[in-house]
Amino acid sequence: MAARRRDHRSIGDVLALLQDEFPDVTISKIRFLESQGLIEPERTPSGYRKFFEADVERLRWVLHQQKTHFLPLKVIKDRLDAIDAAGGDLSLDDGAAVAAAVGAEPGRAQPALDLGGAGAAAGPPARGGRRPGAGSAPRAVDVPIAVDEGAGDDLSSGVSGVSLTREELGRAAGLDAAQVGDLEAYGLVVPAARAGDRVVFDDDALTVARLAAAFFRRGIEARHLRMYLTFAEREATLFGQVLVGHLRQRNPEARARAREELAELAGWGRALRTAFLRRSAAELLSE
Repeated sequence: MAARRRDHRSIGDVLALLQDEFPDVTISKIRFLESQGLIEPERTPSGYRKFFEADVERLRWVLHQQKTHFLPLKVIKDRLDAIDAAGGDLSLDDGAAVAAAVGAEPGRAQPALDLGGAGAAAGPPARGGRRPGAGSAPRAVDVPIAVDEGAGDDLSSGVSGVSLTREELGRAAGLDAAQVGDLEAYGLVVPAARAGDRVVFDDDALTVARLAAAFFRRGIEARHLRMYLTFAEREATLFGQVLVGHLRQRNPEARARAREELAELAGWGRALRTAFLRRSAAELLSE
């Protein structure tokens, strides 16, 4: 009697299936997307995930929206909920649907991240006391990016393959050349690659530059932001000491376990910093 053909995949099978298309996907990221309600694989009685074809296509769609359209998970989930409610099918090239999800017209460039609520032209003086005049701030290019609360759970970099020159980085973040220079001088952005005098910056640099632009609009300068880098470096050193046992092993299983534990440690660190900040903010506001 022939064995019954398995009609589902394990999480490891799914990872192997999608890694060529999405090199930065990890088991930790798949688990995180499940925790956010974006995918809902069945479970065996012993707790193992069972991914059917529909689950794999749904996961592929989510990863595609992140990689191609740079959408935050909340927007992706809202779009998925709308598709589910309408009984529609997922399409990787659903440009109109994606545009509707972010409140824009198809084919139009998405706005740059603005965490400060005010335009860049109304921001604080740049280096040397200069304040850009109205309309003189660099215009952001259409490389939309969002700050996603869950992004840190997957510490892989280069999720979208962004490659920008200094000038392009400045335009994408709404920064002038001097401000980009300040970020480099304080080590807040570093080139991902060099070719002679030409350098290019990746996703992490773009994220940092756009967040820095928001701080700049509130009068906080690059030198002040250095403390975040210093703490991150110290935190990474601490976590490295915790994970040294896994890191010394040269096999994929140990590396995968190290990534999972690092994601957990990073999550606890963020929660602890938030609790401390909340406590300090309460003291500040009560004065």
